[in-house]
Amino acid sequence: MRIYVGNLSYKVDEDGLREAFEAHGAVESAQVIMDRYTGRSRGFGFVEMSNDDEAKEAIAAMDNQEISGRPVKVNEAKPRRERTDN
Repeated sequence: MRIYVGNLSYKVDEDGLREAFEAHGAVESAQVIMDRYTGRSRGFGFVEMSNDDEAKEAIAAMDNQEISGRPVKVNEAKPRRERTDN
């Protein structure tokens, strides 16, 4: 399951995001989305967990919890929409 994590502190890197979720199960990957122009975090990221039950538990446990001093918003990621560049 792919999990959306919003309101991340700009200090959080992928290792920090992974560590925060590993307490709730096996994390396949953790990604902090970076701005392509500035190289800074955009303040959100994604965590992938292979076990859906662990992922649901992680969502419930981590929503509104602090990571690096900021309460994060956590929910199941919605499928990515097709982009049309006209």
